[in-house]
Amino acid sequence: MKTPRTTAETTRPRNEVSKPLAPVRGGDLRVYLMLENLQPQFAAYLGTPTRARGYPALAGQHSLILEVAPGLMIERVIDLALKQDPELEPGILFVERQFGVLEIHGDDGARLERAGQAILSGLGLSAEQQLRPRILYTDKIERIADQHAIIINRNRQASMALPGETLLVFEMVPALFATLAANEAEKVSPGLTLVDVQMIGAAGRVYMSGKSDDVDRALLHIEAVLARVQGRDHN
Repeated sequence: MKTPRTTAETTRPRNEVSKPLAPVRGGDLRVYLMLENLQPQFAAYLGTPTRARGYPALAGQHSLILEVAPGLMIERVIDLALKQDPELEPGILFVERQFGVLEIHGDDGARLERAGQAILSGLGLSAEQQLRPRILYTDKIERIADQHAIIINRNRQASMALPGETLLVFEMVPALFATLAANEAEKVSPGLTLVDVQMIGAAGRVYMSGKSDDVDRALLHIEAVLARVQGRDHN
């Protein structure tokens, strides 16, 4: 028995070719960050091997980092960036439960900016539509115990915290702003050890350890940098 055909099927000319779908415009731009002058420890962290990692970034390069929703829209984002400038290197491409994340880097900040504009134009968005960062929690823990350092180090992705050091912990949303916090903290307090950066998920988190004065300086700088970010408020 033959399967009945729909009216559209019976009236469509046999030689008709389906038109390709136009690129989806709009969506939700959650984060649009340009990181200038990647610091040595943070650049090394970006090269940590995980299933989301691509080309490792080097200290002194510049980075463009975006988070969008729906998650699969990030595939259009990377397509727009690489067709604008094939010499740029994608370091992270990740589609998580709700959002898509891209980190792309290069030696020339102007070329990255042009790639960013190509992304925004292709999606019909503007950088000002990103979310402003919101700080959830900060703390300075002095003279961390041996056991505390050990359990932190078992879960870190960067360097090791040492017993007796002062620990800086910082939590914010959206998660990708942890990258800005970590890189900027290293600029003003290069003596601190970058222990961990959690940049994908519900919230971003930064762990750094070292001398108390360095922690104070880094904490004040992170708060000032995040306060200057332009964007829309959280719902």
